[in-house]
Amino acid sequence: MTLTPSSVFSPIRYARIGGVIYLIIIVAGIFGEAFVRNRLVVPGDAAATASNIMASPFLWRMGIAVDLIMQMCDLPVMMILYVLLKPVNKNVALLTLLFNIIQTAVLVANKLSLLMPLFVLGDGAYLTAFNPQQLQSLSYLFIKLHGYGFAVGLIFFGVVCLLEGSLIRVSGFIPKTIGLLMQVAGVCYLINSFALILFPTLADALFPFILLPCLLAELSLALWMTIKGVDEQRWLQWSAKVER
Repeated sequence: MTLTPSSVFSPIRYARIGGVIYLIIIVAGIFGEAFVRNRLVVPGDAAATASNIMASPFLWRMGIAVDLIMQMCDLPVMMILYVLLKPVNKNVALLTLLFNIIQTAVLVANKLSLLMPLFVLGDGAYLTAFNPQQLQSLSYLFIKLHGYGFAVGLIFFGVVCLLEGSLIRVSGFIPKTIGLLMQVAGVCYLINSFALILFPTLADALFPFILLPCLLAELSLALWMTIKGVDEQRWLQWSAKVER
């Protein structure tokens, strides 16, 4: 049987849908970090951070909500990339999907750490057992825990980028350069996360520059998928090999 674009789903349409959702993920991630946490969290100052959160509780909640929307968007992008890359190597694509699922699960659970400051800085009667300084310190501790939880999730995403990049480089229906950029991003994610866990001082020196290649790689992939999609004929050739 000869495969034609009309006899199978459109990989270009799938890629473009995935690209648009990927862009939403990137914008949501920037919003949560740059416009919420970087604005309200004062590094090393628990009292100032607590004051900022209590002065803008809705903005803090908005940051959490947008993060959760971002993680919800992860799921269709995972599925679309799995479907697109499966013809290249089904086992590697499946392994990529599994690592991605763990990453998203870790990041979703990690949002509980950002809810805790709202609880401990509230006016509940059960909080009278602590003095204000203790509550501020506890709030800051949960925010710091969120940073480490985020790093743990990105360990799994670093592996995703390495595997995904290798599939893209082999595929031919997405530029090899983007695949290489994704692999560089994977290495940067792994270095950043393990440095934070093993050598926090080094991590402070590397951040945020270590993550700039990650933004470049993911933005390049998202824009290419949105604008160009994939090389449909090349994708169909891979699919035809699988069908034989």
